[in-house]
Amino acid sequence: MKIHLVDGTYELFRHFFALPPAQDARGGEIAATRGVLASMLSLLEEGATHVGVATDHVIESFRNDLYPGYKTGDGIDPALRNQFEPLEELLAAAGFRVFAMVEHEADDALATAAETAAADPRVEQVLVCTPDKDLAQCVRGTRIVQLDRRKRQLCDEAGVHERFGVGPASIPDYLALVGDSADGFPGLPGFGARTASALLARYLHLEAIPGDGAKWEVGVRGAARLATTLAEQFDDALLFRHLATLVRDVPELGSVDEWRWRGPRADFDAVCARYGAPGLRERTHRLAEKRAAS
Repeated sequence: MKIHLVDGTYELFRHFFALPPAQDARGGEIAATRGVLASMLSLLEEGATHVGVATDHVIESFRNDLYPGYKTGDGIDPALRNQFEPLEELLAAAGFRVFAMVEHEADDALATAAETAAADPRVEQVLVCTPDKDLAQCVRGTRIVQLDRRKRQLCDEAGVHERFGVGPASIPDYLALVGDSADGFPGLPGFGARTASALLARYLHLEAIPGDGAKWEVGVRGAARLATTLAEQFDDALLFRHLATLVRDVPELGSVDEWRWRGPRADFDAVCARYGAPGLRERTHRLAEKRAAS
């Protein structure tokens, strides 16, 4: 079997900015939520059997306690923010296993679920469906891979090396140096992608980089200045790496067998009626009937 793990928050943002507005019976914006469900049904129609969808039930997480500049829900369009809970409700009613995160983030749930699935000998491959660079740290050979469904691009471990110049194990160190604007931490001054890749391809982790730039066995410009920056801001680099490192033991995500799609719940029709999605209701039931007959 193959396991599909989907970044539901990313999908909601993507559909919000891609689709024209639409309202439910109460006048609330609902187009992105409907769009994500339609996308998940497409995944099933393409042959997926086991699907877990991770969402950020709230934007803030334990990382906000570690670094005040970490991303928050400030500035999110209310029409988008107000669809977080409807998304979880509609997907769960449609029969998808939803990992709604509060203390952790959706990425942590994806990382944990990927480890859980990869440990199951019945699983042929784990596909983490998001282009988010954070998740590159979870890629393992061709067993755990990233799938950008919009571009239809698959990224295995060789692909991570090609994209970042380093392997999955060095991705948190890489992000610590270059920063991650989406998550709200800046990295270290002077460390661009090329320099970070060159250093970590040679030394793998921050602690192994020589303190004397003259001893760096890589051809980077301004090595002495960068070495000084790294030494002076090493604690910041370690903090940024901690922020970028995904948690792989998020509790209560269930087992692989619990992620198998078996059709909608009994309340699905009522939920669809509330959100004005009769076409999605019919499409979901047709899929369930087809699965039951196969």
